[in-house]
Amino acid sequence: MRIDLGDDEQPEIGLIALIDCIFFLLMFFMVATSFKQKETRHKDKALPITLPRSSATLDLERAAPDPLVIRVDRAGDVVIGGDKLSIEALHERLRGEALRSPGRPVRIEGDGQASYQSIVHVLDLCQFEGLTNIAMRTRR
Repeated sequence: MRIDLGDDEQPEIGLIALIDCIFFLLMFFMVATSFKQKETRHKDKALPITLPRSSATLDLERAAPDPLVIRVDRAGDVVIGGDKLSIEALHERLRGEALRSPGRPVRIEGDGQASYQSIVHVLDLCQFEGLTNIAMRTRR
Protein backbone atom coordinates (compact mmCIF):
# COMPACT_ATOMS: atom_id res chain seq x y z
CA MET A 1 0.00 0.00 0.00
CA ARG A 2 1.29 3.33 -0.99
CA ILE A 3 0.92 6.44 1.16
CA ASP A 4 0.21 9.66 -0.72
CA LEU A 5 2.04 12.59 0.83
CA GLY A 6 0.82 15.21 -1.57
CA ASP A 7 2.36 16.78 -4.61
CA ASP A 8 5.97 15.89 -5.21
CA GLU A 9 7.97 19.07 -5.70
CA GLN A 10 11.21 18.94 -7.59
CA PRO A 11 14.20 20.43 -5.71
CA GLU A 12 15.34 23.80 -7.03
CA ILE A 13 18.79 25.31 -7.00
CA GLY A 14 18.86 28.85 -5.62
CA LEU A 15 20.54 30.66 -8.49
CA ILE A 16 20.58 34.04 -6.77
CA ALA A 17 22.62 32.78 -3.81
CA LEU A 18 24.98 30.96 -6.18
CA ILE A 19 25.51 34.09 -8.28
CA ASP A 20 26.19 36.14 -5.13
CA CYS A 21 28.86 33.66 -3.96
CA ILE A 22 30.56 33.58 -7.36
CA PHE A 23 30.49 37.40 -7.59
CA PHE A 24 32.00 37.67 -4.11
CA LEU A 25 34.83 35.23 -4.95
CA LEU A 26 35.51 37.05 -8.23
CA MET A 27 35.79 40.42 -6.48
CA PHE A 28 37.99 38.96 -3.73
CA PHE A 29 40.51 37.51 -6.18
CA MET A 30 40.51 40.66 -8.33
CA VAL A 31 41.33 42.86 -5.33
CA ALA A 32 43.94 40.43 -3.93
CA THR A 33 45.82 40.19 -7.21
CA SER A 34 45.78 43.96 -7.72
CA PHE A 35 47.42 44.48 -4.30
CA LYS A 36 50.04 41.88 -5.11
CA GLN A 37 50.90 43.61 -8.40
CA LYS A 38 51.28 47.00 -6.73
CA GLU A 39 53.55 45.52 -4.07
CA THR A 40 55.92 43.93 -6.59
CA ARG A 41 55.88 46.95 -8.90
CA HIS A 42 57.09 49.41 -6.20
CA LYS A 43 59.44 47.03 -4.44
CA ASP A 44 62.65 48.31 -6.06
CA LYS A 45 61.82 52.02 -6.01
CA ALA A 46 63.04 54.33 -3.28
CA LEU A 47 60.98 57.04 -1.63
CA PRO A 48 61.09 60.27 -3.62
CA ILE A 49 62.27 62.61 -0.86
CA THR A 50 64.61 65.57 -0.86
CA LEU A 51 66.72 65.81 2.26
CA PRO A 52 67.27 69.25 3.82
CA ARG A 53 70.71 70.81 3.77
CA SER A 54 72.48 72.29 6.76
CA SER A 55 74.53 75.47 6.67
CA ALA A 56 76.41 74.57 9.87
CA THR A 57 79.28 72.10 9.84
CA LEU A 58 80.81 70.05 12.62
CA ASP A 59 84.47 70.13 13.48
CA LEU A 60 84.91 66.38 13.88
CA GLU A 61 88.17 66.70 15.76
CA ARG A 62 86.53 68.75 18.52
CA ALA A 63 83.12 67.04 18.36
CA ALA A 64 84.23 63.67 19.72
CA PRO A 65 87.09 63.79 22.23
CA ASP A 66 88.91 60.59 23.07
CA PRO A 67 87.10 58.66 25.78
CA LEU A 68 88.60 58.02 29.18
CA VAL A 69 89.02 54.23 29.24
CA ILE A 70 88.56 52.59 32.63
CA ARG A 71 89.33 48.85 32.78
CA VAL A 72 87.99 46.59 35.52
CA ASP A 73 89.59 43.14 35.76
CA ARG A 74 88.31 39.90 37.30
CA ALA A 75 89.55 40.78 40.77
CA GLY A 76 87.80 44.18 40.66
CA ASP A 77 91.03 46.16 40.22
CA VAL A 78 90.68 49.41 38.27
CA VAL A 79 93.23 50.38 35.62
CA ILE A 80 93.43 53.67 33.69
CA GLY A 81 96.11 54.01 31.04
CA GLY A 82 98.21 51.18 32.45
CA ASP A 83 98.12 52.55 36.02
CA LYS A 84 96.42 50.41 38.65
CA LEU A 85 94.36 52.70 40.88
CA SER A 86 92.73 52.33 44.26
CA ILE A 87 89.18 53.54 44.75
CA GLU A 88 90.41 56.80 46.31
CA ALA A 89 92.86 57.40 43.47
CA LEU A 90 90.13 56.65 40.92
CA HIS A 91 87.88 59.17 42.65
CA GLU A 92 90.59 61.85 42.45
CA ARG A 93 91.35 61.04 38.81
CA LEU A 94 87.66 61.27 37.85
CA ARG A 95 87.34 64.57 39.72
CA GLY A 96 90.30 65.98 37.75
CA GLU A 97 88.88 64.74 34.43
CA ALA A 98 85.48 66.25 35.22
CA LEU A 99 87.08 69.63 35.98
CA ARG A 100 89.23 69.57 32.82
CA SER A 101 86.51 68.46 30.39
CA PRO A 102 83.04 67.87 31.86
CA GLY A 103 81.57 66.39 28.66
CA ARG A 104 84.35 63.88 28.05
CA PRO A 105 83.02 60.40 27.30
CA VAL A 106 83.97 57.52 29.57
CA ARG A 107 84.27 53.92 28.38
CA ILE A 108 84.23 51.19 30.99
CA GLU A 109 85.80 47.94 29.81
CA GLY A 110 84.88 45.24 32.25
CA ASP A 111 86.12 41.67 32.26
CA GLY A 112 83.43 39.08 31.63
CA GLN A 113 84.14 37.55 35.04
CA ALA A 114 84.28 40.87 36.95
CA SER A 115 81.77 41.25 39.74
CA TYR A 116 78.75 43.39 39.05
CA GLN A 117 79.44 45.41 42.20
CA SER A 118 82.85 46.52 40.90
CA ILE A 119 81.32 47.89 37.70
CA VAL A 120 78.48 49.61 39.59
CA HIS A 121 80.99 51.23 41.93
CA VAL A 122 82.89 52.74 38.96
CA LEU A 123 79.57 53.90 37.46
CA ASP A 124 78.59 55.55 40.75
CA LEU A 125 81.91 57.41 40.94
CA CYS A 126 81.53 58.65 37.35
CA GLN A 127 78.00 59.85 38.03
CA PHE A 128 79.05 61.52 41.29
CA GLU A 129 81.69 63.54 39.45
CA GLY A 130 79.27 64.53 36.66
CA LEU A 131 80.67 62.31 33.92
CA THR A 132 77.45 61.00 32.42
CA ASN A 133 78.47 60.15 28.84
CA ILE A 134 79.33 56.51 29.62
CA ALA A 135 79.67 53.51 27.34
CA MET A 136 80.38 49.94 28.46
CA ARG A 137 82.26 47.10 26.81
CA THR A 138 83.17 43.68 28.08
CA ARG A 139 86.60 42.25 27.62
CA ARG A 140 87.79 38.70 28.22
